[in-house]
Amino acid sequence: MPSYSAPIKDMQFVLHDLLKVSQSDVPGYDDLEADFTAAVIDEAGKLTSEVLAPLNQVGDTQGCRLENGVVRTPDGFKAAFDQVREGGWTGLDMPEEYGGQGMPYVMGTAVGEMFSAANQAFTMYQGLTHGAASAILAHGTEAQKETYLPKMVSCEWTGTMNLTEPHCGTDLGLMRTKAVPQDDGSYKLSGEKIFISAGEHDLADNIVHLVLAKIPGGPDGIKGVSLFIVPKFLVKDDGTLGDRNGVSCGKIEDKMGIHGNATCVMNYDEATGYLLGEEHKGMRAMFTMMNEARIGVGMQGLAQAGIAYQNAVDYAKDRLQGRAVTGPENPDGPADPLIVHPDIRRALLDQKSFVEGARAFMLWGAMLIDRSHRMDDEDADGLISLMTPVIKGFLTDEGFDMTILAQQVYGGHGYIEEWGMSQYARDARIAMIYEGANGIQALDLVGRKLATDNGKHVMAFFDLVKSFIKENEDNEALKADFLDPLKAASKDLQAAGMYFMQHGIKNPNDALSGSYDFMHLFGHVCLGLMWAQMAKAAQEALDAGAGDTAFYETKLATGRYYMARRLPATAMHLARINSGGSTVMALDAEQF
Repeated sequence: MPSYSAPIKDMQFVLHDLLKVSQSDVPGYDDLEADFTAAVIDEAGKLTSEVLAPLNQVGDTQGCRLENGVVRTPDGFKAAFDQVREGGWTGLDMPEEYGGQGMPYVMGTAVGEMFSAANQAFTMYQGLTHGAASAILAHGTEAQKETYLPKMVSCEWTGTMNLTEPHCGTDLGLMRTKAVPQDDGSYKLSGEKIFISAGEHDLADNIVHLVLAKIPGGPDGIKGVSLFIVPKFLVKDDGTLGDRNGVSCGKIEDKMGIHGNATCVMNYDEATGYLLGEEHKGMRAMFTMMNEARIGVGMQGLAQAGIAYQNAVDYAKDRLQGRAVTGPENPDGPADPLIVHPDIRRALLDQKSFVEGARAFMLWGAMLIDRSHRMDDEDADGLISLMTPVIKGFLTDEGFDMTILAQQVYGGHGYIEEWGMSQYARDARIAMIYEGANGIQALDLVGRKLATDNGKHVMAFFDLVKSFIKENEDNEALKADFLDPLKAASKDLQAAGMYFMQHGIKNPNDALSGSYDFMHLFGHVCLGLMWAQMAKAAQEALDAGAGDTAFYETKLATGRYYMARRLPATAMHLARINSGGSTVMALDAEQF
């Protein structure tokens, strides 16, 4: 059976050597001393490795089942969910006034990676609740907050988001679910929603659905969409549960992965709902949840790559196969371990350099969210808005690829379910699709985010890269291995942006045909920046005589690999972008 070990040392390195969180001016960060963050991460690590990880294969093999309208989750999920709730993990970064612990989002992100790595399907129940609670926190009335948030923060009640319908996914303006106003200020919702993760289950007393629907007589298309709170059980004035609402699960989808999470078809039959936010402004309210979810999904890509890599390393060290080309390295055994072979090293270093770079990128992004929320920092808000499609799209694409590489290390055993590698690949695959398929993320990045505020935020990113390079240009330890590759990659990214400016206005297909490559080009530059900054931090630690020399030297060697072997992909992506849209659009529909 595969296992999971929380990457405590690496998280501590990112938080304190790289981001220097306790020295930050973000409110609440002065509490994030190394001893404190280590205690939190260590406890989360024990829970994830000892409780959640052993249930991962259980959830995959058993799945969920629908019995008389009730979804039964896999064996052990209910007891584990109770344990997670009792530990206060569900409200780690939620406001104290609603029962949360009030920690910064960066801590929620670090802990969230461990939870998702250990058991992605299980963690989605609380993760979706966090997103729904955040939407109510941002857009709800005081009465709605008081009614729902304390129970949702504790996960006594869970939450969902309901967007997709059988005939419409991305184009939500086509939705048919309707919400008819009632004399008492409530609405009656009728319609069908599909692909609703955690739509029905036996883990909580109530499920609070956030449902997009149209109020009759409203504007056409997306401008006529509103958002509603629709609880599974109606809530009485005293906060206790009342009658069952007109919402039910009609089916559980039979899907490729995340079997332990119930993906439901939800039927609304004149269900009572309550407007969240303003009429016809539902997408604005829902995007509070969707943007958080997209960052969380990016984290899922990182998390699945991380646990797959851990197990692939263990296998490569244990499995004897062939001899090293330079001579036996296990002369007393019948063969050498797999890890002596260069191509296995390549596969493992691809994974290791991605996982550690992506972890730094995620936690840096979480720090931007904290700056935005806790300081009303508009520049940080603009930068993380720009980065959101990159985090979601690039990290999930690459994360899936890394699970495939990990599976490949196992050879034939990677294709056998008992080893667990198939599950990581299958679970990671959905992250490329939900919360906006990655092609949509790329279109959002190129079509909307680049031009936001007249390009202010992408220029701020370029300045961030330029400033780092300039500040360290006399550092010979960094120049050839880190700064020069980062400068070349950044120039590729700027050249791609210039191509869009010169050609995209005249022919939008020239820009949109290159959007997917641009998202990956941007992602590589982001990880290149993270690796250059981590290399500086590691070198400074070595120069200062910090302990654990092997850790810092390994960090530098891994970074050199990324800069030499992974970052040059930016040139390939730029070449594709510069080829324009003519070859992409050359065939008529009938020619496919």
